[in-house]
Order: sequence, then C-alpha cells, then structure tokens
Amino acid sequence: MTTSVLSTEEVRYYQENGYLLHKKQLFSPEKMNALTNIFEEQLALKGSKLSDELDTPHFRDERLLEYLLADEVLDLVEPIIGPNIGLWSSHFICKDPYVGRSTPWHEDSAYWSGRLSSFDKIITVWLAIDRSSDENGCMRVIPGTHNNGFSDYENVDARMNLFATQIKNVDESKAVSFELERGECSLHDSRIIHGAKPNTSPNRRCGYTMRYFSTEAKVIPEKNPGFKVWLARGKDIAGSPFVNV
Repeated sequence: MTTSVLSTEEVRYYQENGYLLHKKQLFSPEKMNALTNIFEEQLALKGSKLSDELDTPHFRDERLLEYLLADEVLDLVEPIIGPNIGLWSSHFICKDPYVGRSTPWHEDSAYWSGRLSSFDKIITVWLAIDRSSDENGCMRVIPGTHNNGFSDYENVDARMNLFATQIKNVDESKAVSFELERGECSLHDSRIIHGAKPNTSPNRRCGYTMRYFSTEAKVIPEKNPGFKVWLARGKDIAGSPFVNV
C-alpha cells in the first residue's frame, strides 16, 4: 500500500482511544447494494433464529469474501494492525424495530479467550447497512478501555440481551455513540468495552462486522473446531491454519 487511507493523526487517535469513526462510504453504491441483497437473503433463511444471530455468514455464503478480502477494507485495517492480516470472523448484527435486544457491555476478546495467542492487534470494522443512531440502538464504546485487560462479568437476562453476561460497574457517562449513515463504518479494538441499547424505534438497525487479526497472533486449532480463517493480506507469521495457504 503506497498511500494510507488513514492519516497519522487518525491512527494515533485509534491507538489512544481504541476506536475510530470512518465517516466515508466504504464501498461503491453498487457494491453496497449487492451486500445488502446478500444480507436480506441471509435474513430470509434464518428460520427461527433471531435477526441478531447471523454469525459467520461467510461460512455459508462465500460471496461475502469479495467484501471481507477487499482492498477497501484491508486498506483501513493495515495502518492499524500491520501488513500481515488474517480474516478472523464476520457477523450480521440486526436489531429489529421495537424489539431489537440490547447488547450488554462486553469485550469481544473475552468471548475469544484461549482461541488466539494474543489480542492486541485484532480489529473490527463495523459497516452500517442501515443508518445507526442513538434512537435505534447504535453501538457505544468506553474510550481507552482497550488497555484495561479482561473485565469482571455478571449474569443478565438472556431473553432481553444478546449475551447472558455483562461487565460489572461500567461508567456509562463516558460512553461515545457510533452514529453512522448507511455505508459508513467504525473501527474498534477487540479489547474495548462496548455495547448497545435496545432498538425501541420504528427503524431497523443492521450492521456487518468484519473482524481481522495480525498474523503475529496464532489461531489455536484445537480451540477452534470447525472454524475457518483466511489469510487476507501479507504473510502467515505465527503458523495459523488458514484455509487459503
């Protein structure tokens, strides 16, 4: 990559705060519309699952690899985690109007504990398929908490929440809302504390999370049965079981 998509100031901001809002269109309108159509197909096939449970859809539909391995995304990721990039996972997260469940305060890395050798260079690109706002339950983060290590969790009602646990004693007064227009995206560190309120509005809130790791970290095969990772860019440094190497 000859010219970074992110400025030096933006990279520094991400490193200090653990997140960055990229208020620009990630894909062309045509490519974004095609991705939305794939999502709508996945949504129609979900059966009895709730619409916020469409995890690893690229395992079922490899058309999504056109997006997950695209330069538009990887050029955002590389300035932050380096040139050797693995595709960790993806997830359609959709909060239906009025009934969309809340996402309790959590760290992504806490749910992946033991599955990778390190978590300091894992990034999520959260692409807004629908407009995301405070009204329809946009993501919120607690800046700077990516340097805190694993937090203490407590149980919550899984019927009302996406997860059955949440981080204890979060100071919500420090929360920053990720308000995004369709086609814009946010970036966040896997260790940052984040969550989202329920969607009580009449407007659906859907995003596509695209998650990447530096190949300096190793994906541990015995802790990831049936899980697939792709080498997105550069070289495999730690010897992870990539499907395309």
